[in-house]
Amino acid sequence: MKKILGFVLMLSTPIFTYAQDWHVGLIGGISNYSGDLNEKRVDFRYTRPMVGLMVKKDMNRFLTLRGGFSFGMIAGADSTNESLALVARNLSFRSPIWEGQLGAELNILDIDDKGFTPYIFAGVSLFSFYPTTRDSLGNKIALRRLSTEGQGLPQYPERGNQYALHQVSIPFGVGFKYIFTEKLTLGIETGLRATFTDYLDDVSTTYVDQNTLLAERGQAAVDFSYRGDETNGDKVIPNPNYPLDGAQRGSAKYKDWYIFTGFTIMYRIGGGSSGRPTNFSRCPRM
Repeated sequence: MKKILGFVLMLSTPIFTYAQDWHVGLIGGISNYSGDLNEKRVDFRYTRPMVGLMVKKDMNRFLTLRGGFSFGMIAGADSTNESLALVARNLSFRSPIWEGQLGAELNILDIDDKGFTPYIFAGVSLFSFYPTTRDSLGNKIALRRLSTEGQGLPQYPERGNQYALHQVSIPFGVGFKYIFTEKLTLGIETGLRATFTDYLDDVSTTYVDQNTLLAERGQAAVDFSYRGDETNGDKVIPNPNYPLDGAQRGSAKYKDWYIFTGFTIMYRIGGGSSGRPTNFSRCPRM
């Protein structure tokens, strides 16, 4: 038994010593959205900024655990779509995204040997969102409370309650990092977030009865459920006719996504006592 325990400890020593390396840093870049207001998979005209804090812990040369908090904005609008049917719908939204995530990176190369490595990562995150739009005067309008597709209305029990503003997503993506100095590592990564909601943009299924929506949520709910009666540039003539109950408004076939892409700068804490060599220590001194 002692021999087995000694053998396990011997194998674990590189992991325990390597684990003394922690990295803290920043990520800054752009955020994008994919959902019902995109005619394309991603409309880069609605690219918005994102920033975040990151913490990483090297478990061995190829496995890094990671966690962090990020903030970004996402947005979309029918006005820039090519399809006249989508332009006529005339919906738009923007939403902040607050995210906390935990995950792991798999380094493809030994970064201490090569000085750089591509990597893949995956994990789980908890995020919040809050879709809003602007009225014709530029005032911000919160969309969720309006139940634009009948969420929470007794007449539409199949729609369930109003969608939760705190959700779980699955982040995954690819990146590249290289050792800039013995303490600083620079990189770039892009990460997709697969969500379990179709309401990042407040659009998912069908229109509900106009009179029911008016009675339950008021005129504002009707106004922002269907905006085809508003002027929308020169692409389409405004249509004052509110769609019939059950007419297509969005598509529930696919859930919404958001994407964070950014540059990273990480500062290494510790590591000096772990005894691991770096590519810098192998260089001859001048």
